[in-house]
Amino acid sequence: MTESGKHISESRITLSALMGPQDANTQGNVHGGIIMKMSDEAGALVAMRHARTPVVTVAIDSMTFVEPIYVGDLVRCTAELTYVGRTSMEVRVEVIAENPLNGISRVTNIAYLVYVALDPGGHPTSIRPLIFETPFEEARAKEAQERQQLRKQQRR
Repeated sequence: MTESGKHISESRITLSALMGPQDANTQGNVHGGIIMKMSDEAGALVAMRHARTPVVTVAIDSMTFVEPIYVGDLVRCTAELTYVGRTSMEVRVEVIAENPLNGISRVTNIAYLVYVALDPGGHPTSIRPLIFETPFEEARAKEAQERQQLRKQQRR
């Protein structure tokens, strides 16, 4: 690793898309796979912005669909790092659906995704640490470390 740490805010992003009929499932709601794809894209972009290397997705802890998303909703995926290990990063993605006609927004999903940074040969590579600016970020990082330990235990 050649660079010092990086603040969470330096790699945070929001992806937005208006949901159309092509995004609907047979129930008339937005297909879950569309939301999963958007979440993965947002998470990967955050990880790449932090590591400044290509990344691969290695885990999606869970994706709970709390509320349906409808055709015509504006979907925002806000993603930020919660944890950085030697080669891996956890990203929290919050999905918000907004009805642009009445302005009502609701959180529909929260997911934690894990990415590994890759060197030019496609092998895991070391990445810079996170710099925390608030007690809230530190608390989220502690929770993320606990999830990472659980993932390691599950692999064994």
